[in-house]
Amino acid sequence: MKQFEESETTTFHMQMLSKIIDMDRYPLTKLVIEKNLSKYEFEEMISLLEGLQKKYKGQKEEGLLDFSGLLVHFAGMLNEKLEPTSTIYALKKEGYYPSLMSEFLEVLTRK
Repeated sequence: MKQFEESETTTFHMQMLSKIIDMDRYPLTKLVIEKNLSKYEFEEMISLLEGLQKKYKGQKEEGLLDFSGLLVHFAGMLNEKLEPTSTIYALKKEGYYPSLMSEFLEVLTRK
């Protein structure tokens, strides 16, 4: 019972903090909290992005111009709690992998 009360208290504290912090400036943080991502799930997403960033740099150096395959891979491997498009916008706004996110957004807006 004590563990449940501690978890409930932590959740309550997070809700209170999210009200006093300008969450529009931190959309990824907001998504992580709202979708209840665990630390492991967040780290898994960052690991996915690091791998895609390396592939992106390699493909860019080879002169490729279409990165829709990387976007498809990202969308397919992203945690099911997250929606790909809103996650990309949130990542971009918070400054994660800016070049890669710009390419993803370009692919999304072409469609």
